[in-house]
Amino acid sequence: MLGCSVATLRRWDASGELVPARRTQKGTRFYNVADLFGVTDESAPTVCYARVSSRGQKADLECQYAALEAFCAAKGWRSVVIEDLGSGVNCHKRGLQQLLEMILRRRQNRLVLTHKDRLLRFGSELVFVLCEAQGIEVVIIDQGERPSFEKELAQDVLEIITVFSARLYGARSHESKKLIDALTDAVITDQATKLAVL
Repeated sequence: MLGCSVATLRRWDASGELVPARRTQKGTRFYNVADLFGVTDESAPTVCYARVSSRGQKADLECQYAALEAFCAAKGWRSVVIEDLGSGVNCHKRGLQQLLEMILRRRQNRLVLTHKDRLLRFGSELVFVLCEAQGIEVVIIDQGERPSFEKELAQDVLEIITVFSARLYGARSHESKKLIDALTDAVITDQATKLAVL
């Protein structure tokens, strides 16, 4: 994590620069991740996460941003907001990857969301378990009334259909473009051959 050698860690231990959290009887050193990165409860920020599915929802993203900032300011929390653009089914969004790295390295005090589904459509519970394991508090501003099981299931199915339809349409568009290009080349070649014969 720090990119230093074992010898450097031993030297820092001896000088008192970086003392391990505990040491076994055989001398193996164990470090607290927060100590390694110099993160204390006082210095770690509150991280807010805002997401929308498409560029057309920029106004909604701005509303989420404003709501998150206002909520943290009212609580007196120092905060940073990570914004993301992409489907709630996509786990490879840049902002989400940044958030997960911060959680795994314990670089934040708490995670704040406007709604639970802003994080992920599927798998948000796993992220919450990671937060709990790292001692990171999760705050959801608008809990709202929990939808019925049937309604929640229908929403999930619609989300999956929407995402995969878009992917399929995109793949078909690419294939169609290749086919049109090939046909255009064939027609141009055929025309050129006829002109050459004349």
